[in-house]
Amino acid sequence: MTTSDGPGDAPPARFVAVSLDCADPGVLADFYLTLLGGEELWRSPGSVGFQVPGITLVAQRVTPYRPPAWPGSPVVHLDLTPAGDLATAVARAIDAGAVLANLQPDPRWRVLLDPAGHPFCLTTITP
Repeated sequence: MTTSDGPGDAPPARFVAVSLDCADPGVLADFYLTLLGGEELWRSPGSVGFQVPGITLVAQRVTPYRPPAWPGSPVVHLDLTPAGDLATAVARAIDAGAVLANLQPDPRWRVLLDPAGHPFCLTTITP
């Protein structure tokens, strides 16, 4: 691990957000705000930025948008830890607009698809 000792040693960039491509930024942002809580930072026709505990997410309109194929294509996905038990968290995610993925590779987590088709995992296993 490297650290900086002063302004001249600062890394060339810093992490600010994860952007999620989608067809409808408002729908995707509302889904994650319902699921994770947080605060909307901005909303425009092309994007919605929102701060959720631990990270800033940006739902970003892409035209034409095609959802990722999961499984089958490499994708970055979100790992989320529920406040309570896994079954209740899955039910709440589905109520908010998620879909349970057909393939469930491990009983310790559940793979779901958000309203834009991005896979995300709910698990009680945390680093």
